[in-house]
Amino acid sequence: MPQASVVPPTLPFSIRGFRAWLFCFARAGGRPSLALPVWEHLPRGGRKAGGRGRPETPPPSRSCSRPGAGPRDVADGLRGAPKPPLAMGPGPRLWLLFQLHLLAQASPRSFVVDRERRVFLLDGVPFRYVSGSLHYSRVPSQLWSDRLHKMRMSGLNAVQVYVPWNYHEPQPGVYNFQGNRDLVAFLKAASSEDLLVILRPGPYICAEWEMGGLPSWLLQKPDIVLRTSDPDFLAAVDSWFHVLLPMVQPWLYHNGGNIISLQVENEYGSYFACDYTYMRHLAGLFRALLGDEIFLFTTDGPEGLKCGTLQGLYCTVDFGPADNMTKIFAMQRKYEPNGPLVNSEFYTGWLDYWGGSHSTEDVKSVTRALQDILELGANVNMYMFHGGTNFGYWNGADWKKVYLPVTTSYDYDAPISEAGDPTPKLFAIQNVISKDGDLLNFLHVLCPDKPIHTHLPLTFEAVKQDYGFLLYRTWLPQNLTKPTQLWVQNSSIHDRAYVMLDGVFLGTMERGKEEALFLTGQAGSTLDVLLENMGRISFGFNHSDFKGLLQPLVLGQVVLTDWQLFPLNIDALMDSENRVFETQKCNVKFPSGPAFYSATFRLPGPAWDTFLYLPGWTKGQVWINGFNLGRYWTKRGPQQSLYVPAPLLLPTGAPNSIKLLELEHAPTRTQIQFLDRPLLNFTIH
Repeated sequence: MPQASVVPPTLPFSIRGFRAWLFCFARAGGRPSLALPVWEHLPRGGRKAGGRGRPETPPPSRSCSRPGAGPRDVADGLRGAPKPPLAMGPGPRLWLLFQLHLLAQASPRSFVVDRERRVFLLDGVPFRYVSGSLHYSRVPSQLWSDRLHKMRMSGLNAVQVYVPWNYHEPQPGVYNFQGNRDLVAFLKAASSEDLLVILRPGPYICAEWEMGGLPSWLLQKPDIVLRTSDPDFLAAVDSWFHVLLPMVQPWLYHNGGNIISLQVENEYGSYFACDYTYMRHLAGLFRALLGDEIFLFTTDGPEGLKCGTLQGLYCTVDFGPADNMTKIFAMQRKYEPNGPLVNSEFYTGWLDYWGGSHSTEDVKSVTRALQDILELGANVNMYMFHGGTNFGYWNGADWKKVYLPVTTSYDYDAPISEAGDPTPKLFAIQNVISKDGDLLNFLHVLCPDKPIHTHLPLTFEAVKQDYGFLLYRTWLPQNLTKPTQLWVQNSSIHDRAYVMLDGVFLGTMERGKEEALFLTGQAGSTLDVLLENMGRISFGFNHSDFKGLLQPLVLGQVVLTDWQLFPLNIDALMDSENRVFETQKCNVKFPSGPAFYSATFRLPGPAWDTFLYLPGWTKGQVWINGFNLGRYWTKRGPQQSLYVPAPLLLPTGAPNSIKLLELEHAPTRTQIQFLDRPLLNFTIH
């Protein structure tokens, strides 16, 4: 078996959930491993974007390089390839993927609204985006990948971006999509970081950009009325969109790209005209050029919803930390009574004017409001996440009874500074986003049917849950001012229980062990007990090995009743293309409790058989490219590593996904290692 050793990192390595760098393999002696340590800080500058000029259109949906590509795509292109030997070895290897698991028929790609459940659906699965704004026109193209990489590493799953019309059409009929103006190259860079895109093509964009993105040559017709159904304005808009929209059409999500939605106009309700004919014209133009499948939306402040919205366009709102979130979302509900809540511009800072003070937004107020938005289950875009610079003459100006030109710097007091440096605000936001991976936040996805209501708890078998996990939920019947024991008679926990009170992990209860667990809390507090089936008896006295709570839990001397049962179908959602479990779990505070962790990694060379080692993790389940690798129990041992057959891994350059359900405690430094030999006899417990 060839030896390998780790040499110093050479390239930043995009990995979800585990801050990491890519280590290259070199042949040498010693103990080989591929270690993925925590990313301690986000470096400035660095990676150069792809080549200048307009790149080719995105690959078709079966290509492994498209956003969210999974093993199915690779397998589709490799049918009929000869079998490789299943062994580690040097040199290139052909790929044999597990046919039954990886060659299933891929489902159509889609991004739609589920109005019954009030959520977005991405490929039919409930989805919530946590996005950030970045303007490619304010960042040199060589730094696009660097800024996008830092956004992805911060926990975002989407980027929102304006398209400034005047940046691309400096004179009528003269178009520029080269170099720093290469929109398709920007979309490709976002795709490389596995970021979805929320595109805002205007035609008016505001953005504190010169004339709000409208070309100044429009004013060569002095009587033109901008942003209305004025024939001269509509003719110019139509000409522009007939160039722009066909360019982005291949990048729409349902076409294999990463654009999930497009905004029509921008905060139109704040404009004096209130021209519904104009808005209907724009909506019709978008659909005529992009098709009816595209998801179109509007964005307005609370006072602009009346004139800014239009039937058939999804209504979203914008507001900052100091605004009344409850009131503004209630206003959105008047226009969208059955759909997801969306804040399309959550302000992390503010712009500066010449002669004024530098604007800042308190970190605590930003994170507190962001936490409130996420706890509501709302979708959010942070404006700005990285501001950039108004190079040249591109700054805009405001009119607020006086003329206020915007400064050259568009730092915006954003989480990533103008120069690309991480700020304390970035890490604070990152910590807020990290809380979103808890298992309890995904019950609507893991158990899409309504929970089962029962007076006393039922077993796995009674609710037709064969394997895995079943969540039991009830509520405290009374105030517990003193620690009160939670217990069960006759060792009736089969096999292991993870106990949470109001979402806080308290500890475990286990079959055959008398472990004391004491609770305090208020009447009505939610008690969640996640039961794990550790495997039914295959040899011994009793083969009728029922799973779950075989008898009711007792709190002090009170038998707990009135339960809700959630049979969890986790494996169905572990496809490598599924983004529902995306999260960033960093700087984990103990105790952490059941939570999902997700990451992607690319192999630096051919795939070999390897062994996954999870140092510092406690107990849970692992999926690689959608395949359930099995349980790990690092703390108890003796097994410390999990065997990963080479056919499970995708070839060099293709993104591999790894998803973990950690049931107890994640390490503060989330890392994984791939070894060339197993660790089967090392007990930490």
